[in-house]
Amino acid sequence: MRRTRTAAAAALVLGLLGAAIGAEAAWANPAAGFDKILFVKRIQYQSNHYYTDYINGGFFPGGNICILDLKTGKVTEVVKDLKGGVFGRFDLAFDADRIVFAWKGDAEEGNRIYECKIDGTGLRQLTFPPADEEELKNKYRVGYHHGTDDMDPCYLPDGGICFISTRCQYGILCDEPDIFTTTVLYRMDADGGNMEKLTNSPVSEATPVVMNDGRILYTRWEYVDKGTVSTKCLWAMRPNGSGSVEIYGNDIALPPTFTQGRQIPGQNNLFVTLGAPHCPQNAIGTVIRLDTTFDKRTRRPMTYMTPDVDIRDEGGFWFDGKSQWGRRLFKDPYPLSEKDFLVSMNPNGNWNDKTNWGLYLLNESGETTPIYSDGKIGCFMPMPLRPRTKPHMLPDVGDQALAEKGLAACTVLDVYHGMENVARGQAKYLRINEQVPRPWAARRRWEGDSYDQQHAVVSKNAALGLRVQHGIVPIEEDGSAYFVVPADRNIFFQVLDENFLEIQRERTYVNYRPGETRSCVGCHEGGEVPRGRAGVPLALRRAPSVPGPQPGEKSGARPLYYPADVQPVWDKHCIKCHGLENPKAGPDLSGTMTALFSRSYESLLGSKNPLLGPIIGENHPKTENVAYLPPKSLGSHTSVLVAMLSGGKVQLQNPADAERARKLAEVHKDVRLTQEEMVRVTTWVDANGQYYGSYWGRRNIQYKDHPNFRPVPTFETATSTVSPLPEDQR
Repeated sequence: MRRTRTAAAAALVLGLLGAAIGAEAAWANPAAGFDKILFVKRIQYQSNHYYTDYINGGFFPGGNICILDLKTGKVTEVVKDLKGGVFGRFDLAFDADRIVFAWKGDAEEGNRIYECKIDGTGLRQLTFPPADEEELKNKYRVGYHHGTDDMDPCYLPDGGICFISTRCQYGILCDEPDIFTTTVLYRMDADGGNMEKLTNSPVSEATPVVMNDGRILYTRWEYVDKGTVSTKCLWAMRPNGSGSVEIYGNDIALPPTFTQGRQIPGQNNLFVTLGAPHCPQNAIGTVIRLDTTFDKRTRRPMTYMTPDVDIRDEGGFWFDGKSQWGRRLFKDPYPLSEKDFLVSMNPNGNWNDKTNWGLYLLNESGETTPIYSDGKIGCFMPMPLRPRTKPHMLPDVGDQALAEKGLAACTVLDVYHGMENVARGQAKYLRINEQVPRPWAARRRWEGDSYDQQHAVVSKNAALGLRVQHGIVPIEEDGSAYFVVPADRNIFFQVLDENFLEIQRERTYVNYRPGETRSCVGCHEGGEVPRGRAGVPLALRRAPSVPGPQPGEKSGARPLYYPADVQPVWDKHCIKCHGLENPKAGPDLSGTMTALFSRSYESLLGSKNPLLGPIIGENHPKTENVAYLPPKSLGSHTSVLVAMLSGGKVQLQNPADAERARKLAEVHKDVRLTQEEMVRVTTWVDANGQYYGSYWGRRNIQYKDHPNFRPVPTFETATSTVSPLPEDQR
């Protein structure tokens, strides 16, 4: 756009902005008006996933962080001392005197965090490669340098900085070649010191920003018994990582990705976010306003600001209800009010267009007004250059004694709240599980151990992420529970009945921080508070429970490993009829090894009419299995196998399954499992059919003579990020 056109467009937008801002007196302050926009110029990334800009987006140096003067149309580069690199996301300080940003200076280097004053002076680098950066590159280089990257910085109310980083050294769970790396949230002091990891997620987090109340809003990707690409949802947490809570999207399949979220000024329940595919396009798509006063399990909170653009399946865009190319696409929505937004837009719908991205004003009717475009390079992340009200710094609260032990405390007021059609008295225990990230150190330099996008296979067509058990804690008669959990772990719960059978499963996880104390109303809580209770919940009248073992377990903290947990039960009771020698009936329940698993495991999971009941295939389908499921929808209370072996303790709701279980129970009336054996089987069923108990060891039967072939895991090795063996022995 030529200078005269830019100045004219900018003047028009300045008038529109003035009208919009003037109409929003509820959040207006002396600094509400602005006549300059801060933005970044760069060549558009060419990444094939929403989160892989830094991995395969390409290195196209050029551009800068710039200031557009809306009165004159003049554009000024801010960071004059950095040339020849790529500028990533940035943030403006609350008093508008400084910017913090990510910058990558060379194709073979990682992104680092920098800061300078708004006039470009005082440039300083805040993050640096770790001491072993070169070792990491040499050890883990597969398609990408696999050293470390620090990106997406934002200022915190205490002067610190939050950002995402690959310093956690985790691999994406659904990446068979193990090229893609996980980013989690970190924070550091204003000078880059005291770096601290805030989260421990197995798959990536992105685009943190500060909310009106001082919490951090961010995108968290997860799949605990859910489709792998559907839940990149918005979460919030305190600046120290405690109090993490879903804002929206955990039960929504499409759009698969909610990213670049921001809270609308002065509106605590309104947000704007970008709805985007998971792949093959980078993080671009449609602009959505969220109203979280509506039920967050539904699509009701979503209002499309750009209804002509949608994502109705994985792998592309729908324009005006048709899957086609050639319409507008969006990026980086910044709310000026609930009706007006600054955006970056590509007007021709070409997602990999490197340069045709400009700055626009978008209103709630979907109309756009051009502000500025360069023509030779893309323009992204428009943000008003003005001071913002700094939120109060939320105080650090917690129990120091718990923190020193690496623990957090959790209170459930009433597990029955939100757990429909479960009679009081049925819930007796909570089982505490953890989803374990896969460390870079588990990377294979050999062939044959991958399956269904799992680099180190964990299951067959079920879970992609490893889970371990931490034990069980009691539920009191009033439905309350009070217990400790390990901190800095991805913790989720299962509600169990008196027979240690799953009633309800938490299909998400919480990162508890050391010393954190938190409570929840119940299972899948709503906005209402339970009624009918007087006095202190029973669980809070005693010290917190420590997770302990189930019957037959030496410790509640243990790996979940099918060959050691379940196969011995089949060997004792079943293989005389369901084995290789003179088999009388299917399925084959022998422990004979297959290429990656065993015959019994594959027989039980591979049947067209599975005995186990519903198993969530996290990779099949990728964009489903996310909707909320009521109690007894998964696990032991849906399993024909469990009902058959339970001696009448499990009554299946499906009539056909119930009749099948009755007939099988009659045939197997002489098969009687001990309580300890039954717990082993049902715990496995309730673990969504996991086979391996750690990420370590060679899997494929071609390595059966290798000393590291299918080692029996311990809890310590299952949860470790360090290989239990030297590299040359793996």
